[in-house]
Amino acid sequence: MRSRLVTFLALAVAAASVAFVVTRATSSSSPSGSAPLPTSPASYLGVYEHGTPANYQPDAVFAKAVGRQPNLVGYYSGWPEPFKASFAQTVHGHGAVTILQMDPTGALVSKIAAGSYDTYLRSFADSVRGFGHQVVIGFGHEMNATWYSWGYGHVPPRVFVAAWRHIVTLFRARGADNVTWLWTVNAELSSTGRIASWWPGAGYVTWVGIDGYYYYPSDTFASVFGRTIVAVRAITHKPVLLSETAVAPVPGQAAKIGNLFDGMRLYQTLGLVWFDIAQHDGVYHQDWRIEDSREAQAAFRHGASTLTLAHP
Repeated sequence: MRSRLVTFLALAVAAASVAFVVTRATSSSSPSGSAPLPTSPASYLGVYEHGTPANYQPDAVFAKAVGRQPNLVGYYSGWPEPFKASFAQTVHGHGAVTILQMDPTGALVSKIAAGSYDTYLRSFADSVRGFGHQVVIGFGHEMNATWYSWGYGHVPPRVFVAAWRHIVTLFRARGADNVTWLWTVNAELSSTGRIASWWPGAGYVTWVGIDGYYYYPSDTFASVFGRTIVAVRAITHKPVLLSETAVAPVPGQAAKIGNLFDGMRLYQTLGLVWFDIAQHDGVYHQDWRIEDSREAQAAFRHGASTLTLAHP
């Protein structure tokens, strides 16, 4: 009887050891997401640069110009581009978080909602999960405007919402819980649709992004962003990020940059992502680069110096 008991205990210990090893192996091969990103107001400084994600150097030049290391570094992901894990790792090495807009150029939003692109989305989600650090992801940004194939007048809002929910659900099912979901609208214009129509629900959104620009000398934070922030607050109290913004090189540019930073604080937004690109398509053909003007650069450096940047 004693010998059988000893044998039984030995087998139990061995089995427990195997289970422990298997559990560790499973855990190490299936990294969970990092902690959620901080949501204090005025704690994010981001940038979009031409040449990313192939090259981080433009982002380093921007950081030197403005005197602060951005903690959000962005790129636009076409369909069906894979997740740029190497670039994200470089961004992480600089103490920042990758923010990307996954845009369904050339894809049918209705087919995304129906699962026709799930092979691609599963691969993307697995890559994000394997990266193991926080990533901010938006889908179909500025959908309330008319200029993109997935936007207002091209895709019914209910179809867009179904696609958004499908993507978020798929990522979560794959264990990619290191994603901050950024639902991004364009600042309201006379030509844009009612943003509430595209709202997928609080359970599918982490942050709200608003894209807006100072095009004219008369523009102010209130005229560019104020109405849209009020409209967002009517449907959700999720944190708001100025997810794509810049001030045109017009008279009074430096003062307008100060107004942008002041408004960001007044409206309690998370921060801003500067579109530091010379834009040669679309209607306006603006050069938004902060490095082009000493006065604008000085104003931006001052605004950036007052931020208490989060350390994700």
